Order: sequence, then C-alpha cells, then structure tokens
Amino acid sequence: MSQTTKMLIPDAEGFEDAAKILGAGGLVAFPTETVYGLGGDARNDHAVARIFEAKGRPKFNPLIVHVPDIETAKTHVEWGDAADRLASAFWPGPLTLVLPLKPDAGLSPLVTADLPTVAIRVPAHPVARQLLQTFGGPVAAPSANPSGRISPTQAAHVSAGLSGRIEAILDGGACDVGVESTIVGLSDTPTLLRPGGLPVEALEQALGAPLSHHGKSDPLTAPGQMTSHYAPGAPMRLNVTDPEPGERLLGFGPVDCTLNLSRAGDLTEAAANLFHHLHALDAQGDGPIAVSPIPQTGLGLAINDRLKRAAAPRDV
Repeated sequence: MSQTTKMLIPDAEGFEDAAKILGAGGLVAFPTETVYGLGGDARNDHAVARIFEAKGRPKFNPLIVHVPDIETAKTHVEWGDAADRLASAFWPGPLTLVLPLKPDAGLSPLVTADLPTVAIRVPAHPVARQLLQTFGGPVAAPSANPSGRISPTQAAHVSAGLSGRIEAILDGGACDVGVESTIVGLSDTPTLLRPGGLPVEALEQALGAPLSHHGKSDPLTAPGQMTSHYAPGAPMRLNVTDPEPGERLLGFGPVDCTLNLSRAGDLTEAAANLFHHLHALDAQGDGPIAVSPIPQTGLGLAINDRLKRAAAPRDV
C-alpha cells in the first residue's frame, strides 16, 4: 500500500508525531548510532508484521527490540551476570544481547520469529533515546532498508528505499558508527552471533573470557546472519589489490580508487563510511565493484562480515 512518508525533524513536535504514529501501529524510521532503524511497536502484532512487509523481510529472521535503559530490558528478558557485565560496560551503545524471553515479556511473537530468545539493546543516539522516552514502549527496529540491500546511514538512504511504504522518517543526520550493532548470545555460553560496531576484543576483555563463535551451519538465531545481505545492485569482488578493467575500486589505505573507506587506514573511519560509500557507488551505475583488502582485526571483523555478505550470491 503506497502512502505519503513524512519527513520529521527531531524537535518536540517531531518526537510527539513519531510517538503517535508508533502508538497507532505505524512505522517510523529513526537514527541510531549504528544505522537507521525501521521502528514499530514491539508489542503490536500488526505493527511488527508491517515491518516485515515494508522491508520484504523473511519472517524467520528475528528483529532487535530497542529500549531506553537496562531496567526496561530486564522486564522483557531473563538477566544474568554476563548480561550485567556487558550492559554495564557498553549500554547505551552498539551492542545487542540475545537473552531468554520472559514468559510475561509482552512482545509480539513475530519479533522473536517464535524463538525462546529475544535480541535487545539500548541505543546511544540521542534522537533514538528521546524517541524511546517519548513513546514509552519497546520498539522493534531492523535496519530501515529493503531486505538484503545496503543498510541506511542517512535519512536520504531510507527515503530512497522505503518512501511510500512507511509513515515517517525522523531525520537525525548521519549515523556515527556506520555498521550494525555487535550481537552476543547469552542464553548459554557467550557467543558472537554477529560482529558489528563494538570490537570483539572489548567484549572479551569485559567478560574476562573469549567468546564462542556462531558457525555457518548453526541455525539462524539473530538478525544479520543470512548469507546474502547488505548488497548493492552491482556485483562485488573482495580483497582486490589489482582491479580489472571496468571495476570501480572501493579502497582502503593509500590506493588509487573511486572511493576510499579511509585513506589513512583507520578502521573506525572505514566502518562509518562503508554503507554510505556503497550507496554512492550504487547511485553511480551498475559496473562491478572491487574492494581493497581490509584487516581482520577490531572493527575490520564487522566490515569484512558486511562485505562478504554483500558480495555473496543473492538469496532467493
């Protein structure tokens, strides 16, 4: 169903309008420190179903629930020592915890894809935090883009992909981190389910132990685990030091290229630029994209994860 998508500014009126839309079962895209999320009331089956419909997202792919603080998170999930250590150290921030769902959590089963766990986080972006406070309820929010395509880091990216499918976009400027949150499963042994905007090394230091890792053959238990994801329209080739004729190089470090993630070789800068540069290359044309090698350390783990999924054969 096509509709007019409002562009809201983050002032008192904009927050009130956004909260009213969410309360009525509508959808509002809003900025987090990672990427823009497509928000709906996590307690409302119809609103959550509309998130899947607007994105064209498979319903077996669970969503992340956004809440304003740790105390609110505890009303929805079973809490433990590991959750306490990580949340105390990194919330608000780009960390999602997957924890056992409380029987009286009050969330739509569509949010969890009928799993006994739920992915939950406290975002750091001031616009996201004010929206959650104004709305006063949990907000389910995957990235605000058509499923499988490049994640949005600016309001214009959201508009290009979802205008006419959602009620409103709350424009809070560009996202600082630029890749989605790191996801850690805590229903059993602490396990890295998706690398993201918080380096694994920092998590392991806070826990005092190494994380286990989600295997390729393990069942899908968190967002961002599908093989093909974050994809531009053009084909991609990774770890390229010698581009072929006609390829547009997405560079890293001091290389001759079409666009550079970070000429200085800074992984934080590269993560912030990743989706923005992929959107820009998509807008330039459909010629193949080559990508320079990215170190597999710190935020490089998340960058390489997104690039690998973007370059994978498209899921059908």
